[in-house]
Amino acid sequence: MALDTWLIYLLASIGLSLTPGPNSLLALTHGALYGARRTLFTILGGVFGFSALIALTMFGLSALLQASASLLSVLKWVGGAYLLWLGIQLWRTPALQLEQPSGNARLSNAGLFRQGCLSAVANPKVLLFYGAFLPQFIDPQRGLLLQFVVMAATFASVECLVEYLLARLAFRIRPWLAKGGRGFNRCCGGLFALIGVALPLGR
Repeated sequence: MALDTWLIYLLASIGLSLTPGPNSLLALTHGALYGARRTLFTILGGVFGFSALIALTMFGLSALLQASASLLSVLKWVGGAYLLWLGIQLWRTPALQLEQPSGNARLSNAGLFRQGCLSAVANPKVLLFYGAFLPQFIDPQRGLLLQFVVMAATFASVECLVEYLLARLAFRIRPWLAKGGRGFNRCCGGLFALIGVALPLGR
């Protein structure tokens, strides 16, 4: 990938990462609950999911989804159901305490990673977006594998930084969230539920 093309892709990746979505919302919520350091597992899970979607897009799954309306419909409903379930769980979460959750309420590092990854891959619209976004930067005269590594690493780095900053911000305002924690949880849960409902109903 030429340097000027990569710089444009970098700017586009920054803009995409700054757009609110399920994973940034999850990083914000987990940052408030577990702190920025443990939320890195959530962020890494999301980055892994996004990288997998980039790979699938670059190697042809996006074209398959566009050609198969029924497959896209199934993925939409599955992804929407997961986001809706996640929203319900957040809605029912007790008000944030200054102490970290304990017992069954406390997610393991693997659980944080899993939620981040599933949140990323639960939205098949990302595949269609990448299907329109990534080809603008692919050079057919160069090796596809190397371009994938560069593009995935660039996006992963940007996404990690943005979500980590969100997690740190959420942890710093924990005292404020502790006062209105129930409302914060319901707001985040409601947003997840709305995304989950809107996902399968969208064109």
